[in-house]
Amino acid sequence: MSNIVDPLVERIGARVRAERDRRRWTLSELAQESGVSRAMIHRIERGESSPSAVVLGKLSAALRLSIATLLDPEEVPDRVHRADAAPRWHDPETGYVRRQLSGPGFPAEVAEIRLPAGAHVPYPAAAFAFHRQIIWVVDGRLTFHEGATVHELAAGDTVELGPPQPCAFANETEQECRYAVVLVRGDAP
Repeated sequence: MSNIVDPLVERIGARVRAERDRRRWTLSELAQESGVSRAMIHRIERGESSPSAVVLGKLSAALRLSIATLLDPEEVPDRVHRADAAPRWHDPETGYVRRQLSGPGFPAEVAEIRLPAGAHVPYPAAAFAFHRQIIWVVDGRLTFHEGATVHELAAGDTVELGPPQPCAFANETEQECRYAVVLVRGDAP
């Protein structure tokens, strides 16, 4: 077993812990609010486990924060973000890779996502509350499930999310799909 600690996994754990402490929630209270087991939250907070995209979505929904907020450091970084220096978060279950393009001080959150062939990443409706989002497919094809509606998106296509509903990002092709998510905080649509 490796003792190498991933700094991004540590940072996610520290952020989840800080947000839980800020709310004065116990592990059990966050588990109840998120639907994530108390043991898993404990492992995440200690930096012992990298959350999957699904778990991260559930935690962000319970904490009423965007996924980007859980991944970003709280300090304000340099305004120039070098592609080779940007931290990338890998979903251990699907291989999904997320790179934050905007810093924590910017008014919109912009992320690049690389979704491997065959990957399917669901999020609960609460993950989309209090945010306005647009998804822009850069390369490949994305099947985006927004509640009961299915959007088949090709390179160059965009979709603006409507009222919060359970959503899923799926790549039903044999090629990687690359898309951008632009999120603006505000009232739920």
